[in-house]
Amino acid sequence: MGKSLKANLGTILGCALILIWCLLPVAWIISLSFKSQEAVRVGSPGFFPSSGGGAGWSNYSDVLQDGQFRQAIFNSIGISLIATLLSVVIATLAAYAIARLEFKGKKFVLTTALVIAMFPVVSLVGPLFDMWRAFGIYDTWLGLIIPYMSFTLPLAIWTLSAFFREIPWEMEQAAQVDGATSWQAFRKVIVPLAAPGVFTAAILTFFFAWNDFVFGISLTSTERARPIPAALSFFVGDDPFNRPSSLLAAGAVVATVPIVVLVLFFQRKIVAGLTAGAVKG
Repeated sequence: MGKSLKANLGTILGCALILIWCLLPVAWIISLSFKSQEAVRVGSPGFFPSSGGGAGWSNYSDVLQDGQFRQAIFNSIGISLIATLLSVVIATLAAYAIARLEFKGKKFVLTTALVIAMFPVVSLVGPLFDMWRAFGIYDTWLGLIIPYMSFTLPLAIWTLSAFFREIPWEMEQAAQVDGATSWQAFRKVIVPLAAPGVFTAAILTFFFAWNDFVFGISLTSTERARPIPAALSFFVGDDPFNRPSSLLAAGAVVATVPIVVLVLFFQRKIVAGLTAGAVKG
C-alpha cells in the first residue's frame, strides 16, 4: 500500500510539473494581453484594470479593429482551409493507390515523401522567392498554398496509407459484387472506414498552415496574403523602438484560439487517428 501511494504521489507530482511547465507560458501571455502598455513598460504586476496595471479587453478590441490584423485572419483562414482540402483529397487518392496497388518503386515513393517532409524549410525560401516572383505568384494565396501542400502531403500520405492497409480488401470486393463501381466502393466504403486517418491528416495540415511563419513572412510583402504569424511581426505600433507588447500578446491569443478550440473539440479523434494505424495488425 505504501509503494502504491508513493507511486500515485509521484505520478501526480510529475503530471503537475508537466502542466506547470506547459501552461506557464500560456498564462503569462494571457496575463500580458490584459495589461496596458504603460504597465508593461514599468513592469507593473497588475492583471485586471482595477489593479492599476490592466487594460481589460481594450487590447483585444484594438487588435480586432485593426484592418491589417483582420485581413491577416481572413488570409490565414482561407489559405489554411484551401491547403487542407487539397492536401487531404490528393493524399487520400495517393495513399489508397500506395496501399492497394502493387507497382515498382512503391518504397521509393514513400521514402521520397518522408525525405521531403523532413527537408529544412529555411533552405527553400530563397529558391521559392525567386521562382514565385518569376511566375507572378509572389505575395498571393497560391504562393503559400503550394509550399504548405508540399510539406503536409507526405505526412498525410504516410498517415492515410497505414489506415488503408488495415482495411480488409474483401469489403471493397463485396461492394463491387453488389454492383458498386470501383469509385463508388472507394467513396462509400473505404473512405468512411478510414475517416479517423482522414480527419487526422486534415487537422495536421491545418495546424501546419495556420502556424507557419517562415513561408508567411518570406513569400509575402503586403497584407494582401500575409497570414497571422507573419502579420504579428509587423505589428510595431506608433513607436518602432517601443513594441506594443500587450497588443502583440492579445493578437497572439486571438491567433491561438482556433487551434485550442479544434484540439479541445476533436482531441479524441486526433488521438485515435494518430494511434489506430500503429495499433492495428
